[in-house]
Amino acid sequence: MTILLPILIVAGIGLVAGVGLAVAAAVLHVPVNEQVEQLLKALPGANCGACGYTGCAGYAEAMAGSGAPANLCIPGGASTAAALAGVLGVEAETVAEKRAFVRCNGTTANCKLSHEYRGEQSCAASSLLFSGQKQCNYGCLGFGDCARVCPEDAISFRDGVAVVDPQVCIGCAACVKACPKKIIVLEETRGRAVNRCSSKAPGAVSRKQCSVSCLGCRLCERNCPEKAVTVENNLAYVDMARCTGCGLCISKCPTKCLQMFLPSVPQ
Repeated sequence: MTILLPILIVAGIGLVAGVGLAVAAAVLHVPVNEQVEQLLKALPGANCGACGYTGCAGYAEAMAGSGAPANLCIPGGASTAAALAGVLGVEAETVAEKRAFVRCNGTTANCKLSHEYRGEQSCAASSLLFSGQKQCNYGCLGFGDCARVCPEDAISFRDGVAVVDPQVCIGCAACVKACPKKIIVLEETRGRAVNRCSSKAPGAVSRKQCSVSCLGCRLCERNCPEKAVTVENNLAYVDMARCTGCGLCISKCPTKCLQMFLPSVPQ
């Protein structure tokens, strides 16, 4: 009995605990939304957040619960949009084709250095020391944090500046999040003008730091027939919705920091 009694007590505790867990599971059970499950299967599973939600699960729940559109998955493209629309029972809409674009042209030949950096070869680490080794506090640091997180190997480097191949980029925005300078943006590939510079320093200062910087001179703003260019904080911005791609602002830019983004990329 001295051996049997402890065994019975432990068995009784286990039985009570098992029954309690079973009851709790039944009471706290959350019904599975089959539509959400189907939407998740149709999504690529990148969990990149380019759609504007926390990931594929958040996007699937938003589509099923609050009527989010089915064309926000940039990496999935048209095929994913069609599959999602099929699950939702709606007509497939066009996916906005967006690709990453690095808003810096401050190569080693164009942009001066303020000091020699010898620490960890990381943009995040370098930016903690005097905002990086370049005189321009807005420039690409060139240590490849963006390239390391790119799932498609779409980022290479030319003279110390990151360059994205739009034919390879899927628009997942992983590089956008990895860049400590926040100079990588997703742009619609519609043959529109974009500013390759991110410097908000006054023109006289930025020109001393980088020979191809935006001067905030407003020549592009004054000559745009569609009023698509505005200058704020010494930096020109192009409204993609208004820009027609005429190229007039590019021809007027004295430092040629404005350039034409590539035309539509096939999905």
